[in-house]
Amino acid sequence: MSEPLLSVKDLSVTFTQGGRTITAVDHISFDIAKGETLALVGESGSGKSVSALSILKLLPYPPASHPNGSIVFEGKDLLQCSEQQLRGVRGNDITIIFQEPMTSLNPLHTISHQVMEVLKLHKGMGDKAAQTRTLELFKEVGIRDPEKRLDAYPHQLSGGQRQRVMIAMALANEPKLLIADEPTTALDVTVQAQILELLAKLKQEKGMSMLFITHDLGIVRKIADRVCVMTQGRIVEHGPTAEIFANPQHPYTKKLLAAEPKGRPPVPDPKAETVMSGDDIKVWFPIRQGFFRRVVDYVKAVDGIDVQVRAGQTLGVVGESGSGKTTLGLALARMISSKGRIDFAGQEIDQLSYSQMRPLRRELQIVFQDPFGSLSPRMSVAEIIEEGLKIHEPKLTIDERDQHVVDVLNEVGLDPSTRFRYPHEFSGGQRQRIAIARAMVLNPRFVMLDEPTSALDMSVQAQVVDLLRRLQEKHNLAYLFISHDLKVVRALANDVIVMRNGKVVEHGPSRQIFENPETDYTRALISAAFHMETAKEGVVSQ
Repeated sequence: MSEPLLSVKDLSVTFTQGGRTITAVDHISFDIAKGETLALVGESGSGKSVSALSILKLLPYPPASHPNGSIVFEGKDLLQCSEQQLRGVRGNDITIIFQEPMTSLNPLHTISHQVMEVLKLHKGMGDKAAQTRTLELFKEVGIRDPEKRLDAYPHQLSGGQRQRVMIAMALANEPKLLIADEPTTALDVTVQAQILELLAKLKQEKGMSMLFITHDLGIVRKIADRVCVMTQGRIVEHGPTAEIFANPQHPYTKKLLAAEPKGRPPVPDPKAETVMSGDDIKVWFPIRQGFFRRVVDYVKAVDGIDVQVRAGQTLGVVGESGSGKTTLGLALARMISSKGRIDFAGQEIDQLSYSQMRPLRRELQIVFQDPFGSLSPRMSVAEIIEEGLKIHEPKLTIDERDQHVVDVLNEVGLDPSTRFRYPHEFSGGQRQRIAIARAMVLNPRFVMLDEPTSALDMSVQAQVVDLLRRLQEKHNLAYLFISHDLKVVRALANDVIVMRNGKVVEHGPSRQIFENPETDYTRALISAAFHMETAKEGVVSQ
């Protein structure tokens, strides 16, 4: 056999802090051949991302260290390379797509500038050639109207669009090895399929190898040649993808394959109180051009939508990235300006000022899509969760607040003893659970959940769905559940709105939407979402 492109042998990664040494990766070994895709699979905190970051020495040194092991790329041990030698490899021979694009993209530069910078630095392209290639890359990764997006900043894009920019940047130099760390986590199901198809095509055309890190076994089955299953820093099973799926040996692998959000939402009560409603909601963003910045057109992010969310029930809002799902939720929560009537708990709130809305914030909470961006890096978990209690329940003692924090951390499945740590010390899935705890600690009546499970591994997704159900039943909560993960929506939502380009294309009871969709667009979404499910049952989905 020929020499592998990348060979990791007996690698360990430790972190030393405050006199304590924690082993994050424990003596792992794997090879990646030229043109091969190896999937590294496991739950949050299993050591997948730490292993990937070690390849290009992107961990913080110290406190990180490698007490043993080697990482050989094209005959060169990267762990022994100098920083200057690594610069020749990073972004050129090996590139990485990170899990959270908002923390990777520079908020001060346009997306085109950031992609063009890569092309100029590594390919020596001029401005015109770099811009032409950037447009091609944006089209390849499915960014709609790329010509209009060239001057956009990261904050002006949806989560899925930002991830596509990251993928374009990583593929710009046609690397020999692409490390993809949860690259489709933020993408809707149809674009996810497009990106996976694109990556597979590039791999075949360019002979590119991939290290694909994910918690989604459906993706693994579609894209990987071989699989390594990780838990608690160790590889517990490895082998060809088909063999791992057909005949898993380790109990942890069997657990991963069985994990999926299960159950159905409770039967809705049509007489339940309407907690949140919106009539003819519109959010139009002006497009300005010329020296005087005159308004020449509008981006109709939300264009005349009616919604109603009852106590104890969940309204699911689904659609592709950029369809207006999050904008609708932010409008209802009065986080952005909008037109149309909004009623919350019998009170008209669309005309209320910021100060008038403040007393209602306790009852109206939000769990954002990107936990890393919504959690302050300077505050401990306890400080983050108790912040709302300090504002809305100022009479609580320090001990009482701490007890509230402990109780809610137990509810979301986190060890309360970790409450004095900081967000960067947790995995992506753990950070999202912290964000959920922050919202739930105030016992709200209405919660907008913006992709709350997108960063979570499969088994934790099921736990969070069960948790949300229990909280809803206990406190009679009303949820606006925004997601591109239709399996989670089917498990949680009573009613579903399907959005496209700012408009509702279909609206009805969850069972009706999933079992008898009326529009081609809804059928396409459902087909893309449940392709893997039918594949497991031996049905070939076209």
